[in-house]
Amino acid sequence: MRVAQAVGRAFAELGVDTVFGVVGSGNFHVTNALIERGARFVAARHEAGAATMADAYARVSRRIGVVSVHQGPGLTNALTGITEAAKSRTPLLVLAADTAGAAVRSNFRIDQDGLARSVGAVADRIHSPESAVADAARACRMASRGNTVVLSLPLDVQAAQYPGECSGTEVPPAPEMRPPQAAPDAVAELADVLVRAERPVFVAGRGARVAGARSSLEGLAERTGALLATSAVAKGLFNGNPWYLDVSGGFASPLAAELIRGADVIVGWGCALNMWTMRHGALVGPGATVVQVDLDAEAIGAHRPVDLGVVGDVDLTARAVAAELVRLRSPQTDGYRTAELRDRIAREVRWRDVPYRDESDGGRIDPRTLSIALDDLLPAERVVAIDSGNFMGYPSMYLSVPDDDGFCFTQAYQSIGLGLATAIGAALARPDRLPVAALGDGGALMSIAELETVVRLRLPMVVVVYDDEAYGAEVHHFGPDGHPLDTVRFPPTDIASIGRGFGCEAITVRSADDLGGVADWVRGPREAPLVIDAKVVADRGSWWLEEAFRGH
Repeated sequence: MRVAQAVGRAFAELGVDTVFGVVGSGNFHVTNALIERGARFVAARHEAGAATMADAYARVSRRIGVVSVHQGPGLTNALTGITEAAKSRTPLLVLAADTAGAAVRSNFRIDQDGLARSVGAVADRIHSPESAVADAARACRMASRGNTVVLSLPLDVQAAQYPGECSGTEVPPAPEMRPPQAAPDAVAELADVLVRAERPVFVAGRGARVAGARSSLEGLAERTGALLATSAVAKGLFNGNPWYLDVSGGFASPLAAELIRGADVIVGWGCALNMWTMRHGALVGPGATVVQVDLDAEAIGAHRPVDLGVVGDVDLTARAVAAELVRLRSPQTDGYRTAELRDRIAREVRWRDVPYRDESDGGRIDPRTLSIALDDLLPAERVVAIDSGNFMGYPSMYLSVPDDDGFCFTQAYQSIGLGLATAIGAALARPDRLPVAALGDGGALMSIAELETVVRLRLPMVVVVYDDEAYGAEVHHFGPDGHPLDTVRFPPTDIASIGRGFGCEAITVRSADDLGGVADWVRGPREAPLVIDAKVVADRGSWWLEEAFRGH
């Protein structure tokens, strides 16, 4: 048996059952070895798409994502998706073929380890035939701890004879890992802050979602009278809770922003509290006490000063603080919670309940009107993936999701062109839900090859393109200052026809009257994906982007 086969079998033994990628000569044998052991291989049309599919799959399935790429250009093509995963701390394993040690003149030769480290990923490799299985297990362990790991597989090592039997018994068992508990004095200090709080708000982020901390955070919020919000990546975490304000930050509705800004204590639970989540600091009211709870000590205070930092697992810390309040015999307080406010949240916190003037003009549809109509037409059991761009706040905030597994937001690197691949990975992780890809025309055309992947996989996906015939973010950033915009505006493109060319059903939408085709598709049989080419009004920037560009 060659090392490539042994490594593929080892990964299968370690539980890898889904692999995304683009296969070339360098990763051919290890990918086939995984397939032979029962893994499903999902072929993408571009490595950036493959990496993003694996990233989204990991986020929604809560398992390790795996992507397989060729040496050299296979890895560099995948780099944007890998960077997004690394910045999001996605548990992702990149199986990257590498040139042989002696192939110093190979045109594929690059510093793969240096490349991985430069984008925040962990660089590792299969070092020798003798260590190959142990190396594979180590890489899996590192990925499972929330790392994006680029595992280089040199071709000479892959081709060597494997000295062991690879019967399955050679794969070392993973050591038991317990999440870190916060120090007792930090728990006591946080409990004291909450006892004194009159208007506390909890903002839960990725760390709370990964820790499965909904129940513990809701219980602690109930005891302390806190309102609940999330960062965008954890949208849906507290769905159904009457005190849930939805997303904090630039996407926050006027009521949510008002209430978060009025808090005297803000606790970020596994949340970066960065400029997006805190709206460039504008959501932190004067004199508010800011607390941050995170597994990573380096993350605390990284984006803004905090008054108290607590290092520990979000779920365990919330439970420990609740226990401390019981020990102190601290009475349950109403805090921010009143019957009047609960009713107001129910009436006003959703963006679709905020009045607006419909700017549809017959030739173009207001993106708010479009998004509200789609929210009503599409099944509630959905998973929504969002690309980046001027349009992104509309589907993010006007399309509801059933829970935090229903929203996949690959935006840590803010690259356009990842949304369609995100939807594919999320769809494969949750085949019981309708996948919805919300894209701008720029990102859609950048990644259009993956539409073939959607058709080939027979995914019943809705792809809605908010088409303003431009890189809208740049138009609205530089246009007000009188700069020429020819470089960021484009002629009209018939995206619906492109979709049909790939084998999709497709409609063009210029007004709400054109959305009847969506209802027809939803009724079934949904034998092909649906592309909605929505010609949206583009006279001004979206609310959140206008604010972001002005830094307030």
